[in-house]
Amino acid sequence: MANLKELKNRITSVTSTQKITKAMKMVAAAKLRHAEEAANAARPYAERMEGMMVSLAAGLEGREGPRLLQGNGSDQRHLLIVATGERGLCGGFNSSIAKAAAQKADRLIAEGKDVKILCVGKKGHDALKRRFKNQIIDMVDLSGSRKISFADAQPIATRALSMFDNDEFDVCTIFYAKFVSVLTQEVTAQQLIPASIPEKAEGEESEIDYDYEPEEEEILADLLPRNISVQVYKALLENSASEQGARMSAMDNATRNAGDMIEKLTLQYNRERQAAITSELIEIISGAEAL
Repeated sequence: MANLKELKNRITSVTSTQKITKAMKMVAAAKLRHAEEAANAARPYAERMEGMMVSLAAGLEGREGPRLLQGNGSDQRHLLIVATGERGLCGGFNSSIAKAAAQKADRLIAEGKDVKILCVGKKGHDALKRRFKNQIIDMVDLSGSRKISFADAQPIATRALSMFDNDEFDVCTIFYAKFVSVLTQEVTAQQLIPASIPEKAEGEESEIDYDYEPEEEEILADLLPRNISVQVYKALLENSASEQGARMSAMDNATRNAGDMIEKLTLQYNRERQAAITSELIEIISGAEAL
C-alpha cells in the first residue's frame, strides 16, 4: 500500500497533468475555430469545381477526354496519399486514417496490385512504416507550417501529377478525415486520379446548357491539374479542423479523467492519514496504560 508521501506526490503529479491538458484543450479550441472557418470556406469552391467538371465531362459526348479524366485504362498500380497530423494527443484521429489506408493497401496487395504510399504527416508515417516500409516512397513534413495554405498542397499535387505523367501509377487515392463536428470526424478515401466525376442520375437534366469556348477537352486539360491541387488543399484543411476537434475532445476527456483520479487519490490519502493518526493514538494510549 502506498504511503502518504507517495500519494501526495501522485496527487501533485496528476494535478500538474490536469493543468496541461486543460491548457491544451483551450489552445485546440482557439485553433479549431480558425481551422473550421478555413475548411468551410474551401468547400463551396471545391464543390463548384466538381460541378464544372461534371458539366464539361457530360459535354464530351463520347469523345476521348484527357488522361487525368479517363485514366490510362489500367488499375494495376496504386498511389495512396495518407494525410495525417504532425503531432499526437488527439485521440484516434491519426490511427483511424492510417488504419483505413493500411486496410486499402492490404486489400490491393492481396489482389496482386502494386502499391506506393506517400505519407503527409509524421504520425501516418510512424504508423505505417513498420508494415509498409517497402511501399512508402516519401514523407511530407508540414510541421513548419503554422497555418495550412495552398502552397502546402501544391507540391503534393505537383508530385502526384508528375508521377502519373511518368507512368509510375494508374490510380491515386487520398486518405483524410472530413470534419463534421468536434465529436465526429469521418475518415474519407477520395480518388484523385483519374478524377472521380459523379454521374448524373437517369433523366436528370442540367438547368442551364452552356456553350464552351474553347472546346471541353482543352478546358478540362487545364482544369483537371488545378482540381487535383484544390482537392488536396481541401483535404488538408479538413484534416486540420478534424485534428483540432479530436485534440479538443481528447484533452477534455483527459482533464475530466484527471479530476476523477485526483478525487480518488485524495480520498485514499485522507483514509491513509486517518489510519496513521489512529494508529499513533493507539500506540500512545497503550504506552500510557503500560506505565
